[in-house]
Amino acid sequence: MVLILSIIIGVMAVIIGWQLYSKQRIARNIHEITAKIADIIAHETAEKVLVPTGEEAVRELLVQVNRLLDYNQKVIADYAKAKDSQRKMIANMSHDLKTPLTVILGYAEKLMREQALNGEEEKQVMQRLNDKVNGLIALLNQFFDLVKLESEDYDIPLGKVSLSEVCRQSVLEFYELLSSRNVRVELDIPERPFYILGNEQALHRVLSNLISNSVRYGSDGGVFGLTVREEGDAVAVDVWDRGKGIAEIHQERVFERLYTLDDARNPHFQGSGLGLSITKRLTEEMKGTIHLSSSPYERTTFTCRFKPITY
Repeated sequence: MVLILSIIIGVMAVIIGWQLYSKQRIARNIHEITAKIADIIAHETAEKVLVPTGEEAVRELLVQVNRLLDYNQKVIADYAKAKDSQRKMIANMSHDLKTPLTVILGYAEKLMREQALNGEEEKQVMQRLNDKVNGLIALLNQFFDLVKLESEDYDIPLGKVSLSEVCRQSVLEFYELLSSRNVRVELDIPERPFYILGNEQALHRVLSNLISNSVRYGSDGGVFGLTVREEGDAVAVDVWDRGKGIAEIHQERVFERLYTLDDARNPHFQGSGLGLSITKRLTEEMKGTIHLSSSPYERTTFTCRFKPITY
């Protein structure tokens, strides 16, 4: 009996001792974790908390702590990117608004200062002034449109839209301009109609922006094309040309708001860096995707893919 009591007391002592040891070990682990987190916060590093431990509960805690640190780093990176984007946007907006305003002011001063302008000269100055004012209004409208598209509560009503018909109408609107620049038009739109779940006005604007972009930057290739085709379980629209194209380093960034290529600041091109960003947003609102591929003077293609509907 005494032996049994001694064994029980011994086992209990071992259990109590092990519990005390485990508590001390967990306490040390928690102190290490706390100190490491404090160091990461103080030095703003991207390190992880790595503490060797045999305690399952502590390991689970470390997993969740490191997940939280990863999320925090993502938030910091997104904030830095947004801040940099905002800074560039303000700088580009200042440039894009200042330039036409300066020209408008110059024309206004010319009209006020030079009383000796004959009727034809005055008409030309007034026409240029009118063009610049309209261009400025269009630019401001693009700014407002992009702000609306980027707001979370913006919603485009979707319905059944004839992709084929909107493509034909969009090209027809630019046909005279393309012809005036001696650009050959190549269309490949099947007789069979393709329908998508979209918005006719938004789709028309997407295509108009892409065609306008091709006219502005790709006319030197002498050919403009638009193709409607099936691609797996999607229907695709290719708007292409054989102009000077877009360098690979720019291809992923051309859809960013207010991102412009160097020659887009050339007054002959008058690029604002908003058209393709709006195009991407509208395409995504219609559950589609847009992609660019470009080989200079061979083929530059903007491809929009949409889910077709058959009902």
